[in-house]
Amino acid sequence: MGVFGAIEKGLQSAADWVFRRGGVVEIPEITQRLQKELDTEAQLLGRDRWIVPNDFRVALSAADYARLFPLSRTMNEEIAQDLRHYATDRNYSFPGPITIGYEEYPELPTGRFKITSRSVAGVSDPAAASAAARGQRSDLVLEVNGIRHPLVPGSFTIGRGHDANVTISDPGMSRLHAEIVVNATNEGRTVHILDNGSRNGVYVNDERVAEAELHEGDRITLGSTQLLVRAPAGR
Repeated sequence: MGVFGAIEKGLQSAADWVFRRGGVVEIPEITQRLQKELDTEAQLLGRDRWIVPNDFRVALSAADYARLFPLSRTMNEEIAQDLRHYATDRNYSFPGPITIGYEEYPELPTGRFKITSRSVAGVSDPAAASAAARGQRSDLVLEVNGIRHPLVPGSFTIGRGHDANVTISDPGMSRLHAEIVVNATNEGRTVHILDNGSRNGVYVNDERVAEAELHEGDRITLGSTQLLVRAPAGR
């Protein structure tokens, strides 16, 4: 889970969907159910833009868990890739990295499984994760499609590509459009945004920049997506 995994958008699916199937649970069945979960839990953020859950828990019977869990790492890579392609086709945006966990539920018969999901804001940045683990406070947050990312020391990339830390389904955005860099100083922190050679550029307060220091209230435009630098809630 990414560094901002503790910042949860909220539990998205409390229904605990149960599948009744003969035989055993197969990987395509899990993938199809997760795709349906995206459709069911998608929330409209703006014109043709939806945010969907990115953290999933799959409850399996004892027999299915024993068979599938040893394969979970490879299986999750395959499923996550399918989910990203599915989301791109439907203009869905994940608030952070896709995570899939498996739990053993002895009360479930073989061939049945349950899925719950939630949206968890996050980026995968080891340096920032280390800072968060030490309890460092964020002086600012970057609001992306309604999700607030605390700006703690470290860096992360933003783009439409699957290899970006924060992925946004915006055709006007490059695969690795921009990078946010947060440095700790004696006076506090500095936050900079860098253009990663994007096709359509990086704009801060409607001015195109190659690099710029960010401050509270700054408005960033990447493609057709606007991001806002804000103070944390409650400050």
